[in-house]
Amino acid sequence: MTDINAYDAAPEGEFRDYVALLKPRVMSLVVFTAFVGLFVAPVDVHPFIAFCSVLFIALGGGASGALNMWYDRDIDAIMNRTQSRPIPSGRVEHSAALGLGLVLSIISVMMLGLVANWFAAGFLAFTIFFYAVVYTVWLKRCGAAGAFPPMIGWACATGGISIESLLMFALVFFWTPPHFWALALFMKEDYHNAGVPMLTVTHGRRAARRHIFAYTLVLAPFALWLGVTSVGGPLYMAVAVVLNGRLVMALRTEHEIHRRRRSRNVGLGIVLLGFVALVFGLTVVKVQEGGLVEGFDHQPRVSLTPMEPQAPAQGQAPVQEVTE
Repeated sequence: MTDINAYDAAPEGEFRDYVALLKPRVMSLVVFTAFVGLFVAPVDVHPFIAFCSVLFIALGGGASGALNMWYDRDIDAIMNRTQSRPIPSGRVEHSAALGLGLVLSIISVMMLGLVANWFAAGFLAFTIFFYAVVYTVWLKRCGAAGAFPPMIGWACATGGISIESLLMFALVFFWTPPHFWALALFMKEDYHNAGVPMLTVTHGRRAARRHIFAYTLVLAPFALWLGVTSVGGPLYMAVAVVLNGRLVMALRTEHEIHRRRRSRNVGLGIVLLGFVALVFGLTVVKVQEGGLVEGFDHQPRVSLTPMEPQAPAQGQAPVQEVTE
């Protein structure tokens, strides 16, 4: 006798399942850093263009996330922390995730080119390729990742790159491996069972702690270097010095103690994440204030309101509007 349940269709994914494919938590960091890169750039950008630029960068980040989940569906089904994701749980077909990622990739790149400029759009296309192919297929399984959103935001405003955008890239880039290794300290068995050669699996927890500490020492100079550029300033520099000092000391303690509880390891990742958020947030505050101490050259930055004509200087004749 035929089982009528055999003809039951697979459950259709809900809207929230497709949103989950875009990795909203990762997207929030993409949106935040891209906005900072756009906001601190020395070019005035109309608020509508700025909003649309960040929106399409976010869509590009979401597209990368969907393509990543499509490719990683095999290891996601093995690891405890990822088994509930839409694809391994059976709520969304893997072909649907692939289609969503490709469509959003095309839309985000084309629309960013039309709204901002084609240099930024090309940069976004490269970033999607880097995350979906280079990072997902090769680098992630060796414990590394990229961090281009602040450079894309800067490019949306300026049409190019500069030392400031490169330093913002370096800040996130050198923060990323310590962050993932800190989280991997308590997920070693997951990565081992899935066959992912994370540093904690290949070299052990003690080696991972040493690498975290080494990367933090490399990260600190870039964070301080950003303070002497046009987007830095006394406030940023002071807080960056304090944060870097506290972070290095905290990681030195973690490095010396070889046996920690899970809560400590999770807290280490949270500290690193909070460090990046505070540094970028203080950059925005510094630019909004327009300079706290004389001697720092601060140029006009991205405006969140439409620009208004300035009044003529004292003794200067007003400029007459020429009409045909």
